[in-house]
Amino acid sequence: MSEFLRAYLTVAVFAAFAGLLIAGVLGLSRLIRPNRPTPQKLLTYESGVDPVGSGFSQSQVRYYIFALLFVMFDVEAVFIFPWAMRLELYQVFGLVEMAVFIVILVFGLVYAWRKGVLRWV
Repeated sequence: MSEFLRAYLTVAVFAAFAGLLIAGVLGLSRLIRPNRPTPQKLLTYESGVDPVGSGFSQSQVRYYIFALLFVMFDVEAVFIFPWAMRLELYQVFGLVEMAVFIVILVFGLVYAWRKGVLRWV
């Protein structure tokens, strides 16, 4: 067996051991935990308020879209920070690449703005 495959075998053995350990601990906790369900314990808990109505409520899609836009522009900062720290290494090529990246993001922001996604109502 080559050294390369032996390294993967070591990882596989540790992964199997970790899986067995997790399964063992979960099985042990299932055996020794107390299990006394009562109707009061099985009630849905809503921040100290008695539940009213059914458990299903439909959320508006715009909240999810707003969150996705936030994540998209938050990830932009993750890419810009390392670039800004090493700008002297990338020189003009890095500046042009980052300008293209920011222009694409600005187009996305303008598109979302024109579609009315950023309106929080």
